Amino acid sequence: MLVPFDAEIRELLAATREVRIETRRPGGAVHSTIIWVVVDGEDVFVRSWKGAGARWFRETRANPDVTVIAGDQRIPATAVPATDADSVRRCSDSILAKYRSSSSALSMVADDILDTTRRLDPR
Repeated sequence: MLVPFDAEIRELLAATREVRIETRRPGGAVHSTIIWVVVDGEDVFVRSWKGAGARWFRETRANPDVTVIAGDQRIPATAVPATDADSVRRCSDSILAKYRSSSSALSMVADDILDTTRRLDPR
């Protein structure tokens, strides 16, 4: 049974506009980049704005262990595919709600990047 992040972590992620995600190729150095993160219920989602070609996304495909940095919190996580219709819809709805004031919000729900939706699970 999947254990979600605790409520404090979910609240932090829901309130944080941008987070850093640290990824690593197998045997490679740590790479860090800024991404958006959304929370829907007990689930935490991320999606690649640049699609499948984004480095952080490619690296999570090879090694799903990541660290998310929100404020001064380092949050170990596993990035798992969340490409089922329900997860994609929930992620898109959450992006449009959280980032509605951003001109980039619509690009984050474009059909050609929906398959980059990842759920972050505690590691």
